[in-house]
Amino acid sequence: MKQQIQFYSDGMCLAGELYTPPDFDPGKKYPAILVGGSWTTVKEQMSGLYASLLAQQGFITLAIDPRNFGGSEGVPRFWENPTFKIADYKNAITYLQQVPGTHADNIFLAAICASAGYLATLAGQDQRVKGLATVAAWLHDREAVNLIYGGIELVQSKIMKAREAKQKFAETGIVEYVPAVSITDPAAAMFGNFSYYLDPERGGIPQWSADKFAVASWEDWLTFDPMPAAKTLNIPMLMVHSDNAALPDNAKRFFDDIPHSDKLLHWAEGEQFDFYDQPKQVSDAVAAMNVFFKGNLN
Repeated sequence: MKQQIQFYSDGMCLAGELYTPPDFDPGKKYPAILVGGSWTTVKEQMSGLYASLLAQQGFITLAIDPRNFGGSEGVPRFWENPTFKIADYKNAITYLQQVPGTHADNIFLAAICASAGYLATLAGQDQRVKGLATVAAWLHDREAVNLIYGGIELVQSKIMKAREAKQKFAETGIVEYVPAVSITDPAAAMFGNFSYYLDPERGGIPQWSADKFAVASWEDWLTFDPMPAAKTLNIPMLMVHSDNAALPDNAKRFFDDIPHSDKLLHWAEGEQFDFYDQPKQVSDAVAAMNVFFKGNLN
């Protein structure tokens, strides 16, 4: 069963989708999973898909719209801010603990793409987290940022534009945007044939905005480095990745840096976007998470 829910994070009302297992009995206790998606995304995309499938395996699951996105409050709209997202996921755990049927000692995190960095950072700080799984984790560092976003000068230019956009918003309330995805506009957050987001049958859904990415996001996104979080992960850890997923060398290095002995690197096949919605990759990842999380229950 899927329920539309709301909860508060730093005074803002956030929207989410709560899934319960088949034959759910609120008088019983179930392990729970908070699921995060890629950057800029909403709960109706990959996080909701994984949440629904994991619920069928016997978990209570939750996918949310962090502030500034989807059905949640927050301005500027479409502002990708790692600090805010980490806070929202932390408050989502608090909400999840209060859901009837949740086993408070068995709360796990599942992160697809960019939320891997956010949820890994959170997991290293929050003792309520029992374990973490990532799927096609986007884990960039300064070197990767410079490589992906056109070199040091262009990266610095984007950061400066973000600072100017923040000042403009503070002074006038006007938000500067570029497209979230485009095959024609090089200023877009994702410039190129990003098939998942360009296809209305996949990620290009009405709840998501293809034409808006807050310019203010660039500073927060480009200066966020999740790689050091690996060394803080003293919990069971599963990583599902592939040679053709995002930054595979970084994923391997992140995995090597995790100090906990109960860790598993599940190397699969597929492109990055395959792990968002393609049946083979998604079912493989869900099966791996099901086994791993159930093997670490209290």
